Amino acid sequence: MENISIAIDGPASSGKSTVAKILANDFQFIYVDTGAMYRAVTYLALTQNVALNDEAGLVALLEKFPVRFKQAATGQRVFVGEQEVTKEIRQNDVTAAVSEVSAQKAVREKLVELQQDLAKTGGIVMDGRDIGTTVLPEAEVKIFLVASVEERAQRRYKENQEKGITTEFETLKEAIAKRDYLDSHREVSPLVQAQDAILVDTTGMNIQQVVSKIKEIIAQKGY
Repeated sequence: MENISIAIDGPASSGKSTVAKILANDFQFIYVDTGAMYRAVTYLALTQNVALNDEAGLVALLEKFPVRFKQAATGQRVFVGEQEVTKEIRQNDVTAAVSEVSAQKAVREKLVELQQDLAKTGGIVMDGRDIGTTVLPEAEVKIFLVASVEERAQRRYKENQEKGITTEFETLKEAIAKRDYLDSHREVSPLVQAQDAILVDTTGMNIQQVVSKIKEIIAQKGY
């Protein structure tokens, strides 16, 4: 496998992160979870009492508490400065606020710069909402994953239960629908399918079927 860049975009709980992790592991590529980066900034804003729309304040938090990843047998661990926040960034308060933080232009510019640095050497799988359009517009493979709101809420509900996070299903469903709207209507890097991205509807598909479909697409492109 060549050291290509694979960009996977799509709305919340469309399966991006799970699929990206598997592909990165199978191809021995680096996986970059951009959503976790925005969640980490949101967590910092909430715990450091910085307004969610304070661009300068949010960027200052990133400089004071750099976001970094560490691989472990249990999966990817997320840190802000020296503090691990892997579980904290998945809590309901962060989920409810992350769209507002990720809409801040200065925050996106700071994180996009970091994401592009990570991808310079290729051999990378990156997932998010603007990877194929803004972060890695030259990526050799671009995938846009979608699924029904109902199914995505079911996935997130199950995932939260496994992590010991208590959330009502209807609350999750409403939050996902609201985030879809906010992400697709923000002024800076809205959630949109890149013109050269291939749409994969994961409704009714299990993870392995989605992975197989993407590997098929990659093979068809000659990689």
